[in-house]
Amino acid sequence: MLREIHSFGAMASNNKYLVNSQPFSTGFINFMMGNYDESPELPLSPEQVTPHRNSVLMKKYMEEKENQNEFWDKNIDKKYKFMSIIGRGTYGIVRKAYNILNQDIVAVKEIIYLNRTEGFPITALREVQILQKLRHENIVRLIEICYTEGKKANNYRTTFHLVLEFCEYELARLLGIKNAKFELSEIKELTRQLLNGLFYMHTNKIIHRDMKTSNILVTKEGILKIADFGLSRSFTIPTKDKPNKFTNCVVTLWYRAPELLLGERNYGPAIDIWGAGCIIAELFTYYPIMRGTSEAHQLKCISFIRGKITPEVWPKVVNYDLYKNMELPKNNDGREWKIVTDRISDVQACDLLEKLLYLDPEKRCDANTALDHDFFWTDPMPTKVKMSKFLTSNYECSITQRVHKNRPIVKQAAQKSINNGVSTTGYPDRIF
Repeated sequence: MLREIHSFGAMASNNKYLVNSQPFSTGFINFMMGNYDESPELPLSPEQVTPHRNSVLMKKYMEEKENQNEFWDKNIDKKYKFMSIIGRGTYGIVRKAYNILNQDIVAVKEIIYLNRTEGFPITALREVQILQKLRHENIVRLIEICYTEGKKANNYRTTFHLVLEFCEYELARLLGIKNAKFELSEIKELTRQLLNGLFYMHTNKIIHRDMKTSNILVTKEGILKIADFGLSRSFTIPTKDKPNKFTNCVVTLWYRAPELLLGERNYGPAIDIWGAGCIIAELFTYYPIMRGTSEAHQLKCISFIRGKITPEVWPKVVNYDLYKNMELPKNNDGREWKIVTDRISDVQACDLLEKLLYLDPEKRCDANTALDHDFFWTDPMPTKVKMSKFLTSNYECSITQRVHKNRPIVKQAAQKSINNGVSTTGYPDRIF
């Protein structure tokens, strides 16, 4: 049987499979970027871009575009009616809304543009650039961008709104609902969709850099969507003469790959694959399997779960200065990994997780290889997720309750943090 479960029309690695940008996109991005020359890496803290020199220019530009059939609508209040707040992000709140014209339900992500000197947030700009290109069933869709001028009533704060397709459920919260568990066949389907979205992203040279359950959405039809591309970026295949030099201060701590914790800056899709492995394990365990309180503690959790970090299993680990200067558990017989696999019970699922969670990023399988794993080709076969079992509203169940009420897999004392420039709290907050 030809394995095409992940195809949706297999895609080559060139840009012809990306949809064309809508007319507003290029003008919007060029205008907001101005003369800004983007750094090859994301700043350690959200950097602001100075987009233009005066408010008159911006007003004139918006007036010219207002009546054109492009990627945005200036007057959001004339097109959308806000219903409720469903989340809070780095730069503003996320609201549920409906389109006054056709009654479609959407999610509106607010980006507050404080003043002329601070500029448009680079993370939001990247999110716009990437989402306007990516069109895939398992990636949340950017519908349009709306803009409202700053007025006296709102302290002259200019606000942009990213209008996104609305998804009824957040995976992190679904996992917190009591007495509503996923069947193995449903876990296979969610896993397939997650890897399918990653396959499309990585094929088109995009890495997400913040894979976690709270960034995975599910529609009422059971379609999984990868969301929140604020930390994502394009990448190139590194060479010896021209390595990537990205920031390693990305990905929420519990889902962060070991190479990032050790200071790696020349990374690629493998960091998303590690995060996906953590998410898939969580579909079985219903809580994160590696929950460190600092970078050093997280490495110890990884070592207890995935085995000792040594040159024998990861030859290039000796190149990291942090590895040379830290102490990791000496005695590890894999007992903690057995606790995880006993909880999962499915042999093929455990084997797939082994491959997704290899310590050495060069040995970690990619999304394409993972989609061809026997996990998807043995009974029970993947089946559509029955969302009717989740009667609780997506926004009424709490991830914090799930984390603290469930028994942790590995109980360890908190360790001192490695000083690699990251400030952590021990909770799944955004880390830049």
